[in-house]
Amino acid sequence: MTEQAIRISTQGHVATVTLNRPEVRNAFNDEVIAELTEAFVRLGDAPEVRAIVLMAEGKAFCAGADLNWMRRMADYSRDENLADAEKLAFMLRTLYECPKPTIARVQGDVYAGGLGLVAACDVVVSVPTAHFCVSEVKLGLIPATISPYLIRAIGPRAAHRYFLTAERFDADEAHRLGLVHEVVPADQLDAKVGELANALTTNSPNAVRECKKLVHEVAYHNISRLLIERTVEGIADIRASDEGKEGVQSFLQKRKARWL
Repeated sequence: MTEQAIRISTQGHVATVTLNRPEVRNAFNDEVIAELTEAFVRLGDAPEVRAIVLMAEGKAFCAGADLNWMRRMADYSRDENLADAEKLAFMLRTLYECPKPTIARVQGDVYAGGLGLVAACDVVVSVPTAHFCVSEVKLGLIPATISPYLIRAIGPRAAHRYFLTAERFDADEAHRLGLVHEVVPADQLDAKVGELANALTTNSPNAVRECKKLVHEVAYHNISRLLIERTVEGIADIRASDEGKEGVQSFLQKRKARWL
């Protein structure tokens, strides 16, 4: 793998992580997984970064596992497979729980583990020509490590179909299922991603971070007394925070907030 398999750049408050292996359709291996994990951790902790865009070079966004990596895995013991799968699972969780909001810029096809990357992002924009496929069962495998994020994105009913059939589906279907938020022509892709990134970076950084945590804590949980108490504590804490006070005061005083 070349040193440029993953490129990272920052402009203003937006960091961009680019998969740069177009010759293998941006498939990932253990080294790419390690680099992505490190990137999401570092950018998540970087105070100047307020949003992260995940994108790819070439015709495909991500084809899942690299063939050479799969050849190595074919001879792995169960313990070696466990250690290998844990690294991929940790990378996806790091992306999903990244304290900074994330946008997936999908310019091409997404297969297998690549759907985990897309589903773990907060916002997804795709071109209409992109196709998606949960292809694992064709190889006698299951989409285990990506399933927590993909099922949350498309729901269990759709997962029953597409996990079991390994059918390809297009961007419009991905949009209907909830995996993709917007489908735009290729010549409008960067403009839409930029528009969303601007929206994310002009909001209160602390409130955006806490909102992301809120969605994770509330989704798929029963509306119990404990959950209600947690939401009450959440609004009380944010109101008492420096940014919370500043946001309300700037609104009342009709001026820009200090984070702008």
